[in-house]
Amino acid sequence: MSSNGHAKLIHRSIAVLAILLVLGFGSAILRLTQLSVVQGEELSQKAVNQQLTDTTISAKRGSIYDTNGKILAQSATVWKVVLAPINLEDDEGKGSNRRTRDEKRTIVSKGLAEILGMKQEELYKMTEEKSHYVVAKRQIESDVRDKILKFEDELEETYNITGVIRLMEDYKRYYPYGSFASSVIGFTGSDDQGLAGVEYQYDDDLTGTPGRLITAQNVNDAVPFPAAQKVDAKDGNSLVLTLDEKIQHALEKYLQKGIKENKVYNRAVAIMMDVNTGAILGMAVEDGYDLNKPFKLVNEEDKAAIAKLADDKQAEAESAALSKQWRNKAVSDTYYPGSVFKIITSSMGIEEGVITDQSSYYCSGSYTPVEGEPPVYCHNTLGHGTQNFFQALSNSCNPAFMQIGQQLGAKKYWEYYQAFGFSEKTGIDLPGESEDIFFSQDGSMGPMDLAVASFGQNFSITPIQMITAVSAACNGGKLMQPYVVKQILDSDGNVVKSVDSVVKRQVISEETSKKITSLLAQSTEQSGSATNGYVQGYKIGGKTGTSEKLEDSNDDGAEDYIASFCGFAPADNPQVALLVYFDTPTGGSYYGSAIAAPVFTEIMQEVLPYLEIEQQYNEDELSKLDTTAGSYTGMTVEEAKAAAEKAGFTVVTNGGEGTVAAQSPAAEGRIPQGGVVVLYTDLAAQAADTVSVPDFSGLSVSDARYVASQYDLNISIAGVSSEGEGYAKSQDIASGTSVSRGSVISVTFAEDTSSAQPIF
Repeated sequence: MSSNGHAKLIHRSIAVLAILLVLGFGSAILRLTQLSVVQGEELSQKAVNQQLTDTTISAKRGSIYDTNGKILAQSATVWKVVLAPINLEDDEGKGSNRRTRDEKRTIVSKGLAEILGMKQEELYKMTEEKSHYVVAKRQIESDVRDKILKFEDELEETYNITGVIRLMEDYKRYYPYGSFASSVIGFTGSDDQGLAGVEYQYDDDLTGTPGRLITAQNVNDAVPFPAAQKVDAKDGNSLVLTLDEKIQHALEKYLQKGIKENKVYNRAVAIMMDVNTGAILGMAVEDGYDLNKPFKLVNEEDKAAIAKLADDKQAEAESAALSKQWRNKAVSDTYYPGSVFKIITSSMGIEEGVITDQSSYYCSGSYTPVEGEPPVYCHNTLGHGTQNFFQALSNSCNPAFMQIGQQLGAKKYWEYYQAFGFSEKTGIDLPGESEDIFFSQDGSMGPMDLAVASFGQNFSITPIQMITAVSAACNGGKLMQPYVVKQILDSDGNVVKSVDSVVKRQVISEETSKKITSLLAQSTEQSGSATNGYVQGYKIGGKTGTSEKLEDSNDDGAEDYIASFCGFAPADNPQVALLVYFDTPTGGSYYGSAIAAPVFTEIMQEVLPYLEIEQQYNEDELSKLDTTAGSYTGMTVEEAKAAAEKAGFTVVTNGGEGTVAAQSPAAEGRIPQGGVVVLYTDLAAQAADTVSVPDFSGLSVSDARYVASQYDLNISIAGVSSEGEGYAKSQDIASGTSVSRGSVISVTFAEDTSSAQPIF
């Protein structure tokens, strides 16, 4: 080489190193550059004979926790397979064992393809490039790693191939609860990038900073240069959600139950919010999908429909079905709120003085907002007659609310509609939030538009907008900013950021808020469809909704409806609000009172005691309150029978005279007052003494009690406030199940709405 060419080569090497420095390889490159400049020609020549290897060190993605620190998403150590094709060279010398570079490429690619489940052609192409760092596959598990290590030994021993395959630590996202809170948490892609939910919304926070391992390798012998420089990876931040795992489980459990019982076509939503802070305690969209397998369709109807399509149409259809599956219906879809919106219209009217204690409304069964136009009907086509406001609210009377809307006027209605947040996104920290769909962007409405809007029809809003507005109505009039992330933690667990609650504005006065919560509480306790939201021991305020959809979403030729219930507790000091809605129930009934309200009740019965909200029973409730069974084992049958009967229980004996060896229900077990206690003198007799649970559906409370007594079973009543109200909607132990005599079956009752008419 000429001196001129030699100098050019040196200068080129220095230039390359400088460029690498600019590109951000840090102190390692800086050190190498200094060596080149300071020690001159000797080291510069060495730099020519050596090649830098820049290896990426994966950063661990931050974890996601529920509000109590339970892990909902975390990254576990796996491995990535890295190739160094530069080390695949022709063997020197002669002989039968001599192999060319292409032969070695074939051996490596074929072996790896079998282990990794990849195409050999794909891996073979990866080995074309003379590089130290080509990622073949990420996120392989321990069993695959072990196979690769064995294959490396085989390559060295059999083929004299070394330094081609490396296993480096990597991370894979795991979701320990599967489909739990899937609409909120979201998931990541193969590159560990957030693709949905908070995984997407907070991707920048969760994503760490990759590290670098920079080495220089000799071209001739591939021996690492003694001086390697390492920049450690920085793990991502973690998120603490406002979601409570126990509350979320309750929401999902009872939504799934409601979907199954009512044959719901287009999923269901439940949102629980802290009314005073805006924190989302639970948000469920069912049926959910497994976050560990997000690209697997869960809807059987969708899968069947796609399978019937032509091959060239299936990919597009599957993509659309997956988008629907991932869509957070609670924030991304709008719906017609129906009569639940009467909570808001009532708040408007009370605040403006349109609704007073002296207000009176007449309902003939219909109302004509515009002369010459068809009337708008009440669900009670016979009419409610003359009624005060409380009666109109309890009756969910559409004509009365049309009159209230008329008294407010379009201008005032629109002002309050905006104030309650319906004309804007709530700003919740979840992706894909939709806006409402109103009659017009400026709030202009004709008389008919205003009439139907007053009872929540012909405009659509998101569920998150609805529960945020109801929270404002009951929390003293403050519109809160909803949120799902309360803290961001660094990799050491230190709080980087805490989210404070945000009051967006005062919508109504505290006085108006107290008035509407009191009225809704009375309605739930005393009369109307809202009584199906009754929860024993708690004052509940709420409203049902049954809204007609304008499209036939399931193509069955029948009108589609949305059944909903929104309420809060405790009514005298609201702490939480809960919205439940089912989109297109097809099981026969579609009324909010019959479908959504019982689910609301079941959730609240489980969640309110968990939140340690104090129960307050009235006299009627105390007289029917479940009690505990005494301990009768060890007594004589005669003594035990006397003690149990004195406690008010009906006693059934099995085994004749002697000492009581066992009882059902067990001592301290919950049992209805006046319930059945079965006494056994023989343990074997107890094990064999079972009955088949009857079907209580459709029975009144008194009839259900009678049927239970015929089987020596106990029933615990939920969903109604007094004897004889409603019919059995669901039971916690399915009919036909074999149980011990004396067992307690929880039966949820709802108001009989079979004769009700749809709300237009």
